[in-house]
Amino acid sequence: MLGGSSGISGGTIVAIVVPIIVAVILFIVAICFLSKRARKNRDSLQEGKTYDITNVESLQFDFATIEAATNKFSADNKLGEGGFGEVYKGTLTSGQEIAVKRLSKSSGQGGEEFKNEVVVVAKLQHRNLARLLGFCLQGEEKILVYEYVPNKSLDYILFDPEKQRELDWGRRNKVIKGIARGMQYLHEDSRLRIIHRDLKASNILLDGDMNPKISDFGMARIVGVDQTQGNTSRIVGTYGYMAPEYAMHGEFSVKSDVYSFGVLIMEIITGKKNSSFYDSDGADDLLSYTWKMWKEGAPLEMVDPTLRESHNPNEVMRSIHIGLLCVQEDPAERPTMASIVLMLDSNTVTLPNPKQPASFLHSATDPNMPRDLRFDSSTTKSITTSVNEMSISEMDPR
Repeated sequence: MLGGSSGISGGTIVAIVVPIIVAVILFIVAICFLSKRARKNRDSLQEGKTYDITNVESLQFDFATIEAATNKFSADNKLGEGGFGEVYKGTLTSGQEIAVKRLSKSSGQGGEEFKNEVVVVAKLQHRNLARLLGFCLQGEEKILVYEYVPNKSLDYILFDPEKQRELDWGRRNKVIKGIARGMQYLHEDSRLRIIHRDLKASNILLDGDMNPKISDFGMARIVGVDQTQGNTSRIVGTYGYMAPEYAMHGEFSVKSDVYSFGVLIMEIITGKKNSSFYDSDGADDLLSYTWKMWKEGAPLEMVDPTLRESHNPNEVMRSIHIGLLCVQEDPAERPTMASIVLMLDSNTVTLPNPKQPASFLHSATDPNMPRDLRFDSSTTKSITTSVNEMSISEMDPR
């Protein structure tokens, strides 16, 4: 009986243990799968709360909430002031930081129209657009609530001799590409075609990772400006960024924005403002100086000195080339934003030779220019001749 016949054989043990192990593994896999699916569903629900805008009420803030968030619109909370009104930083009771744009009382919209247009603009979602969270409407008060972006605007850093060192070439290149993608979305990929009409460094916000977010898009819809015309006697824009055909003749299109983007490229590369640029050799403005250096075969000499150690010469040269294509005098010869994105992302795309940039800065004080289109060369504030209108949009089925 040594070794007894009552003992359990190895085969029996295997037959018992293996199914148990398999069952345990399947149970663990099932738990992981269900947990992952539940987490995904929670994320979808949360995303739906954030981005799925179905009605006006989901966007409306109470005035008392906004007043408390901004400490009664305290001067200490004021971030700045633009053509449409003052902007304040606010903090909701949840701890969420917001940017509050208190619109001037000149808006032509009625209450219902205002609310409806806010819903339309709030549905424009892109990682390179400043997100409109909602609005407040009480009496004559019309307020827009945006996500708060911590690093302020591009001009705050780019044109400061000390702060501009924070923007190495990698970050500047990322800013250029991000602005291009955001503008491509506004021009071509959203269900509305938005012409910004005031694209400039101060309307580019930088988040915590220095990603650019375009602000003040869609404002024409919200303040009740004519949405469809391509020619206007009511000019608004910023000295140094406006395309000549728009500034001189009131003709605007997506190519007007492309021109402004080209100016931005030059400013980002040089760290200099186009409107206040001075060259002892006689160039009227930054664009003329860029063209001069390009024709002399020395465009890299115009690069911001703080970039000397970090810039990629080939990337910088290509960006300057693209910038010059954007500021050509004939709007038809300027590339579209989709083409610009492709040019920036691919070195295999052959770039056409640029033509001499359009320039109208020297004529800003020309006595023959219509009085309502003259500009004060000492300022970079928005110039408005009739109403505040910084963007235009068209319904465009996609």
